[in-house]
Amino acid sequence: MQRDRKFLMGGVQAAAAVLSAALVTVPVAAQVITGDLGAPSATVTIPGNQIPAPEMPFGGTIKETLTGSKVWWPPRVVPPKGAPNVLLIMTDDQGYGVSGTFGGVVPTPALDRVAKSGLRYTQFNSTALCSPTRAALLTGRNHHSVGFGVITELSTGFPGYDSIIGPDNATIGALLKGNGYATSWFGKNHNTPDFQYSKAGPFDQWPSGMGFDYFYGFQGGETDQWTPYLFQNNRQIFPWIGKQGYNLITDMADEAINYMQGVKASAPESPWFVYYAPGGTHSPHNPKPEFVAPFKGKFDKGWNALREEIFANQKRLGVIPPEAKLTDWPDSLPKWESLSADQKKLFARQAEVFAGYAAYTDFEIGRVIQQVEDMGQLDNTLIIYIVGDNGTSPEGTLSGTPNQWTSYNGILDFPVAEQLKFYEAWGSAATYPHMAVAWSWAFDTPFKWTKQIGSHFGGTRQGLAISWPNRIKDAGGIRTQFHHVIDIVPTILEATGIKAPDMVDGIKQKPIEGTSMAYTFDKANANAPSTRKTQYFEMIANRGIYHDGWYANTTPPHGPWILNAPLPPIADYKWELYNIKEDYSQANDLAAKMPEKLKEMQALFVQEAAKYQVLPLDNRSFARAVEPRPSTTAGRSVFTYTGVNPGIPVANAPNILGKSYNIKADVEIPQGGGKGVLATLGGRWGGWGLYIVDGKPIFDYNMLILAHYRWVGQEALAPGKHSIEFDYTYDGPGIAKGGSGVLKVDGKVVATGKQPNSIAFLQVSDETFDVGTDLYTELNAKDYQLPFAFNGKIDKLVITLGKSQLTASEQRQAEQMVAKARD
Repeated sequence: MQRDRKFLMGGVQAAAAVLSAALVTVPVAAQVITGDLGAPSATVTIPGNQIPAPEMPFGGTIKETLTGSKVWWPPRVVPPKGAPNVLLIMTDDQGYGVSGTFGGVVPTPALDRVAKSGLRYTQFNSTALCSPTRAALLTGRNHHSVGFGVITELSTGFPGYDSIIGPDNATIGALLKGNGYATSWFGKNHNTPDFQYSKAGPFDQWPSGMGFDYFYGFQGGETDQWTPYLFQNNRQIFPWIGKQGYNLITDMADEAINYMQGVKASAPESPWFVYYAPGGTHSPHNPKPEFVAPFKGKFDKGWNALREEIFANQKRLGVIPPEAKLTDWPDSLPKWESLSADQKKLFARQAEVFAGYAAYTDFEIGRVIQQVEDMGQLDNTLIIYIVGDNGTSPEGTLSGTPNQWTSYNGILDFPVAEQLKFYEAWGSAATYPHMAVAWSWAFDTPFKWTKQIGSHFGGTRQGLAISWPNRIKDAGGIRTQFHHVIDIVPTILEATGIKAPDMVDGIKQKPIEGTSMAYTFDKANANAPSTRKTQYFEMIANRGIYHDGWYANTTPPHGPWILNAPLPPIADYKWELYNIKEDYSQANDLAAKMPEKLKEMQALFVQEAAKYQVLPLDNRSFARAVEPRPSTTAGRSVFTYTGVNPGIPVANAPNILGKSYNIKADVEIPQGGGKGVLATLGGRWGGWGLYIVDGKPIFDYNMLILAHYRWVGQEALAPGKHSIEFDYTYDGPGIAKGGSGVLKVDGKVVATGKQPNSIAFLQVSDETFDVGTDLYTELNAKDYQLPFAFNGKIDKLVITLGKSQLTASEQRQAEQMVAKARD
């Protein structure tokens, strides 16, 4: 008997009419009472092989007049009786050793709560990078199968790498929505191409186009949590304006709580699906200070001692096997005892803030879970809490940074003495920080490597806890079966009693590639063999293949924090071999001892790679960023705007980096004098702006908080029409060169000057290009406060770009850094 999908009818007669329509496969289900015109209703089960369900024929009677006519209301789809709510949680950039639940030193009581009432999984895996993991999580298919072999900024013209989730790969949001669930998405969305962020869309690759009724979150790989690049559905919003102490981590929890309350109040019997994906702990690390304070001094012993502590905790908790080994510390990273006193002080502070951010993120998740209990729905809610979308991030470089945009722009060794000036402010709105790589390696204990490395568990092993009190009775149990993020969708489908449809919106669907984990919910299956027998891994040619307890993988040529280093030919990568049943942490390489087994595993990888669109393998790393792909700015050198135009995403804006440029604004100054922003791109962390203060025109270039280069007119502009122009000549060729600028009013020079350098690779991309106002953070707080809207009229603003003065290799390097910053 099929129980895939049900129609809730408006009355007994309506149900009877449906029964006669050949769409129904079983008798009428038990009658229920609804508020539909006071009439009794009944449910009937129909095949769930397509979404939306076919329209039912009219089941009433139509006569010439109302006399003898009978009304009939079209049915609505509801899930199978007793289907649970689903709360799917995924944090960001957290490896296996971060959370206290899995042996880390950061208390995570919300995760503990899920684990204690449900199960912990100790061999659950991601793809090693955020967008690919999230695409796999939402579709139940391998990341290459849905075009996300890498992040969208590295997409190429091959099926496994085009970064488009096609209509034949419907998300879990679409499947549950099509079966009567209220669906919502809160937090990070890094599965929409950046050139589609604007009002122009299209929106098919936004959450609203992927089956989610409601979206409240940010676009791209990261955002400043104090002033986030935030959207409500398809509209930019700015809830932080005027709110002292605002932080998106809290705001997001508030919004999710309000949403769940509203669904419960409006339709108390209807189940909901909430996908909850906070930005914590991706850089910038932006916790509220009260969450950092408890960690003061906790990391003074350093990263090597931290690994030992985490490893001991993991054995004590039973989240690694008793025989597991702590992998060796790499020679490429310094040991703590080799550092200076200033380095230790700075690096300890970096870890304190990261830990506070992890604790803060879990705290707000806890509020969301508590709301589920307060609504009386906890027992019948499936909570899936995944700790991280990949291993801990190494993108802070060897020394960390108070402004992540410096490392994104090739400034990889921010002096410790300069960083210490931000010591007290670290993590606040006055910084955009990331920590040193060695902390990332330590937070991935007991494994080797970090985020971006798809070959080793340091990049792919995630903590996972699942609870569902109505179904999971082995509270506090541990499960060791090997599973992958693609297994979440089929687990949800089995739990809800919903079948993956053959057709969605008239499009034939690709098969779900994951396998359900629901068999592990039963205590009798605590030690059952894993139903996932084989799983490939690949990220930028770092490869791995799991099969029935064995794991073979390539050796990464170098760490992902080493930029632009040459890579060997793909065929020359070294391979390793591990018996995971006996060697949990990949500590004992058997490749030399078992060459035939290694060959067998290598052949299996090639087989799986061909099957799931992994080919062609590409180890150009972030160099593939120069591949041609859709763009709204490609080939354009003149950008013209009229009136006020805020919120244009960076990908759709003029890029002045590495070239000469001219900015000309034809404006009308009001009586009493002019003030306000004419145009700006970027803000507090770097960028440029043309604006008027006290009637005087100013062009300001913020060199990533390292310096401000300014051109200021000496006389206030009289009321009336004026032309304000900034003309800049770049001292190229080459990256990050300086140049000469001239500020003019009505054709007359009012200021001249030179700047010694410039931003190399990447404009601050979680801000926007704004004409006539400033939306996110002020370019120079000494000049103005937000929004500083222009009080006159902008007749026309024209930005004219010169040709790029970067060599071909420098252009490739620039594109690489842009892509690397967005993962």
